[in-house]
Amino acid sequence: MNLRGVWAIYRYEMSRFFRTLMQSFLSPVISTSLYFVVFGAAIGSRIDEVEGVSYGAFIVPGLVMLSVITQAISNASFGIYFPKFIGTIYELLSAPVNFLEIVLGYVGAAATKALFIGAVILATATLFVDLHIAHPLAMVVFLLLTCISFSLLGFIIGIWAGNFEQLQLVPLLVVTPLIFLGGSFYSISMLPPIWQTITLFNPVVYLISGFRWAFFGMADVPIGLSLLAIAAFTGLCLAVIWWIFRTGWRLRS
Repeated sequence: MNLRGVWAIYRYEMSRFFRTLMQSFLSPVISTSLYFVVFGAAIGSRIDEVEGVSYGAFIVPGLVMLSVITQAISNASFGIYFPKFIGTIYELLSAPVNFLEIVLGYVGAAATKALFIGAVILATATLFVDLHIAHPLAMVVFLLLTCISFSLLGFIIGIWAGNFEQLQLVPLLVVTPLIFLGGSFYSISMLPPIWQTITLFNPVVYLISGFRWAFFGMADVPIGLSLLAIAAFTGLCLAVIWWIFRTGWRLRS
């Protein structure tokens, strides 16, 4: 494996992140604070607890997932789309690096950025609520899997997108609604039975449920099913990326 090539791609992507570090740091802090003001004050005043957990603490895993998923997709999609846009993708494809090394560089950088955002949001949340993590190791595992899997999805979107509008299409119209409807700010047990069944077809439910279990030891779906779902999603993304590089779809056109 060409580790020097992987490191070069990773370092270049991270340097773009560090150039806007203050913006990257302030944005999640401000947005998280606003969520706590709106949801914690307005809704939390009417909902004291959800399954024995204060509502302010209950929404923390959902807030982390919301930001981490959107940041992972955004960073990975823009990272690979920009070389396509300016034409330097051909230099990358002709360089002595294979598709796995390219993916490791771009996806690794995007996952690192998303992980940083997740840590910032967790730190910000502790300023508003008393937060205890029941299963710290499981929390880290779910967070890493989320960063990696949705960075892979973002990488696919970046290759698929033909313009900047398409780059934002899937995150805005598909991913964000799925996150909000996936139990980010409520337990699906609070829904009517028919909607509970419908919600189970939302793949994000399994991710948020597993992540919330790591915090509070409670979940809407079995923890094993959550792990299986995120592993299957990661495998599917890897298979799609392998096919893209094998066929050259959207890369050489």
